[in-house]
Amino acid sequence: MRRMGRPGLLGLAARTAVVAGTASAVSGTMSGRQQRRAQDQYEQEQYRAAQQQAQIDTAAQAAAAQAAAPAVVAPAAAAPASAFDLVGELQKLAALKDAGVLSDSEFEAAKAKLLA
Repeated sequence: MRRMGRPGLLGLAARTAVVAGTASAVSGTMSGRQQRRAQDQYEQEQYRAAQQQAQIDTAAQAAAAQAAAPAVVAPAAAAPASAFDLVGELQKLAALKDAGVLSDSEFEAAKAKLLA
């Protein structure tokens, strides 16, 4: 014969375990999803910041190259008065190349103008 009415202690414990397990699983899934979204958003912000920094660096290098170009052309146009001036100009060109303002081809072209 089957008993009707309220569940016994074992039934109540089983129901509580199922409810608690389901709530824990849902909570864990939601927490994981929120963490993934936050991580994705953080990575997107870092990517945008890196892109902006690259644009700033490119603009700064272009500005430095434009600012340095008249300095390189003016001494190259004038013939050096003495050997000491030639050495000084070559050292300036080497410093600009080492600083990354001049590329190898620009350095070679400016050096050729000085030595001509």
